Amino acid sequence: MAQRTGSVIHSDPEILGGTPVFVGTRVPLKNLIDYFEGGHSLDDFLDDFPSVSREQAVAALEEAKAALTERASAA
Repeated sequence: MAQRTGSVIHSDPEILGGTPVFVGTRVPLKNLIDYFEGGHSLDDFLDDFPSVSREQAVAALEEAKAALTERASAA
C-alpha cells in the first residue's frame, strides 16, 4: 500500500517489513481490525495504543470504507 497524501496509514519496507501502520507509529492497522473482531471498542484500542490518536483511527476506518465502497462499485 503506497502512502497517499493525507493518508494516516503508511507502508514502508523498513518498518515491520512493509506492514501497513499508522503514520508516525509502529502500530499496524491490523491491530485495530483485530480489536473490533475481538469485540473490543475503539476506546479499548486507543487505551492500549496511545501513540495512535482517535483522529488517526477514525480516518483509517473512513479510508477503508471508501476503498471497499470503491472496490464494490467497480465489480
